Amino acid sequence: NEFSLIEQKAPGIMDRKSVHEPLQIGIKAIDALVPIGRGQRELIIGDKQTGKTTVAIDAIINQKGQNVICIYVAIGQKESTVAQVVRKLEEYGAMEYSVVINASASDSAAMQYLAPYSGVAMGEYFRDHARHALIIYDDLSKHAVAYREISLILRRPPGREAFPGDVFYIHSRLLERAAKLCDEKGAGSLTALPIVETQAGDVSAYIPT
Repeated sequence: NEFSLIEQKAPGIMDRKSVHEPLQIGIKAIDALVPIGRGQRELIIGDKQTGKTTVAIDAIINQKGQNVICIYVAIGQKESTVAQVVRKLEEYGAMEYSVVINASASDSAAMQYLAPYSGVAMGEYFRDHARHALIIYDDLSKHAVAYREISLILRRPPGREAFPGDVFYIHSRLLERAAKLCDEKGAGSLTALPIVETQAGDVSAYIPT
């Protein structure tokens, strides 16, 4: 058994390599117009019920036979929604190379806060062992709400929309851990597809920005 800290420093610039290997997600419009590379971070943003999770799940299903380990982190989702995702992954045989981490809406804010860091620690294990991994955060807007709840309980000074001042830092340090490593480090990669939900198409709201 191996153990890893869920909070780790992101790889430095000298340990990284430019993104040059494609990661096909199975949707021709995306693969042709905005192709995603291994080690890249690409945001999936949109209103509720616009197919954000569907795009992410299709990306996982399309990794079959590509030697990519997939990690799906559900944050603040309903148990029934996560169960549907798992059933779909099982239907297409994707659970053979996938990990599902669930901190549901009924779990504590602390569990929802820790879930993405636990997921990225698993992804880093494969990245650091010269493997390729894909991680989905569904979704980081609920993660920000959980962090706001924790911060208010701890009586930290609230900022805009009652979010603490370092809410952007917790997401940036999380996403920076996705990287394509240089050849000396094994050339492994961790690709991140974070999801953010908007309200009435407002992409200029506090958290989506």
